[in-house]
Amino acid sequence: MDVKALKDTPTWEWPEGAGKMFLDILRDGQAAESDRLLAAELAGDFTVINDELVDALLSLLRSGDESEKLRGKAVISLGPVLEHADTHGFEDADDVPIAQHTFHRIRESLRTLYMDAGVPGTVRRRILEASVRAPQNWHQDAVRAAYASDDEAWRLTAVFCMRFVRGFDEQILEALDSKNPDIHYEAVCAAGNWEVDAAWPHITALVTSGGTDKPLLLAAIEAVARVRPREAAEILNAFTDSDDEDIVEAVFEATAMAEGPSDEDDELRH
Repeated sequence: MDVKALKDTPTWEWPEGAGKMFLDILRDGQAAESDRLLAAELAGDFTVINDELVDALLSLLRSGDESEKLRGKAVISLGPVLEHADTHGFEDADDVPIAQHTFHRIRESLRTLYMDAGVPGTVRRRILEASVRAPQNWHQDAVRAAYASDDEAWRLTAVFCMRFVRGFDEQILEALDSKNPDIHYEAVCAAGNWEVDAAWPHITALVTSGGTDKPLLLAAIEAVARVRPREAAEILNAFTDSDDEDIVEAVFEATAMAEGPSDEDDELRH
């Protein structure tokens, strides 16, 4: 089995031993860096992630002998399972692929490593980006400090984190005017996530301008539906005949989200 072959293979078609293969590669300091980077990336998928893989990813993250790129890739792969566990809790063990004590160990490890000034800045940025997927009290100060940095890479990290951490509407609005396209994109996503009404003129202009690049347009389409769902359908209907399947799909998803659950769904819940 070749780890490179799995990158372009749908996860539901991965062989049964995929997780064990990732684990072996991550633990093998003699393996090619490219293979370890790919194994670290794929190990975070819900098809395979478990307590053992979490331990291996944390071990890579803690090791100063590993490259910054590999350490960063390892911690980013912990983000999705952190968010999932934080959202769903542990009342039903089948809902989360890791144990509760593993979840707490991830959070405490990331906090400790982030506070360690000896950890390289690029790795600390990735730690912050992963850890906010399960927000804690220390995140507000960390995000605020990152946003105040003169380093644009840290500012980008801060605006990304504002998707997950409350209390930054003012900074999100400011970031919408950033000349940095990556910061601008993250600000649009954050504005949509927190339904920042003051961002409405900006995001509707992105949707209707005709010159917005595709990734930003997709983000703006979702944001429109979140910020003012009652007005979203009228704006988004113009895209239902688009030749781009991704745009059409994004519009239908956004419209469904704006409309909320159907009456039938509501009746079933009651």
